[in-house]
Amino acid sequence: MPPASFNTERTYAMSDINNMNGSENNNDLLNEDPALSVQAEQQNSAEYHNSSDEAASQYAYVSEHAPKSKPAGSRHPILKGIAFVLCLAIVGVGSVQGYRIYKDHSGTNGFSEYNDDKDADRKSPTKETETESNKIASFSEKGEYKSLFELGSREDAKQLPDIVDDIMPSVVGVSAKFEYTTQYYDFFGWGEGSTSQERMEGQGTGIIISEDGYIVTNAHCIYDDSQHNAGEAIEVTIRFSDESDHSAKIISYDTDSDIAVLKVNESGLKPAVFGNSDELRVGEVVIAIGNPLSFNYFGSVTSGIVSALNRKITINDRTMHLLQTDAAINAGNSGGPLVNSCGQVIGINSAKMASSSVEGLGFAIPINQVKTIVDDLINYNYVTGRPQFGWSIIDISESDSRRYNMPMGAYVIDVQSGSAADKAGIQLRDIVIEVDGEKVSSTADINALMSNYKAGDTVTLTINRKGEDVKVDVTLDEAKSNKSNTDNDRKIS
Repeated sequence: MPPASFNTERTYAMSDINNMNGSENNNDLLNEDPALSVQAEQQNSAEYHNSSDEAASQYAYVSEHAPKSKPAGSRHPILKGIAFVLCLAIVGVGSVQGYRIYKDHSGTNGFSEYNDDKDADRKSPTKETETESNKIASFSEKGEYKSLFELGSREDAKQLPDIVDDIMPSVVGVSAKFEYTTQYYDFFGWGEGSTSQERMEGQGTGIIISEDGYIVTNAHCIYDDSQHNAGEAIEVTIRFSDESDHSAKIISYDTDSDIAVLKVNESGLKPAVFGNSDELRVGEVVIAIGNPLSFNYFGSVTSGIVSALNRKITINDRTMHLLQTDAAINAGNSGGPLVNSCGQVIGINSAKMASSSVEGLGFAIPINQVKTIVDDLINYNYVTGRPQFGWSIIDISESDSRRYNMPMGAYVIDVQSGSAADKAGIQLRDIVIEVDGEKVSSTADINALMSNYKAGDTVTLTINRKGEDVKVDVTLDEAKSNKSNTDNDRKIS
């Protein structure tokens, strides 16, 4: 066997081994005979590898006959293989799911059976809820969503510009002039002082209801019961859509329902088309037309939806049941039309809830109520069947109740001669505290309950008279107007 080759590292290793054995003689012998040196090397190799970790790290031995150690990377090959397979499986499953999601959104047929079901669901139209008179559509024939206006429109709806073109000739401006008296006192508040006649003007909107010049508007547009208490207007002017002005006559008005009827001496006018407010649905599109603020904005158009039906609202101690809408209704819009998506008038704009923290609260009188009231105002000059007591009452506030030691309720300050209250024995200073067993604490409470009765009904009032409670039965009269009527046998269609 050829002699082994050694490098410088080997020389240092052998010298160190001889020192560890402590034999100088052996060292001399090895120097004399190289063959013995090889044999000694092989014999002591085991001891060399069993030496301390520190010595092994400092010296290296290289030999052609030394066994080859396994590389570190070859440890646990089976576990590594299993982990690799699991990684491949996870990546594969994630890819398949991602591919399905992509195909679902892209609408292509990657997985035919899965996507066919999805396509069938997308293509199937939503069933529409239909009524005989009002059908609200939610989807088109192609299954695509419609606009907000289309979603809230009737099936027989018109285009918005067409609706405006059709209704605008039937919308008018109403200008009313009032006269009232103002009392002035001297600087110190003594004496009778002096009075002066003042004038003011208000503007609103109206609707033509007949070819020969009948117009409906709000009563508060031509009758003032505000702080000035000017009463009925002394002059009313109508402005048509062609900006021509015409003098108008007050036929009659009803402050409880806030409806008034006017007339101009004109013919060939275009009356508005009236719909059925009982068919309205919450969410249906409506359009408000009027003259907000002044005639400078004549014929302004706003849109919205029906927010609520039969909303109970109390205005100036009068309880009304109105339509609520979020269409913009501002001062000057009063008396104007609230129109559905077919161009039919379904309400008369009447009021807006005004507050710095409230927006989008407008109210309109349902047109079905208006039709009956207008017919009565034209033919009878008052609203038939409406009950009345024939008294004047004021509220007793909570503070007044404590101060004067009297119950809260409605305090009688006047009784009309021959009225229902007079016939029943109602007296001045009586305090009404109950109506048919239901407690009342204000005139508004009594007015709200009056909508449950009609002329000829009998109600039982509980009255506090000089500290004692007394029950009185009152048979209600029919409320009539003193204003003369000039026309008969007419109806609003």
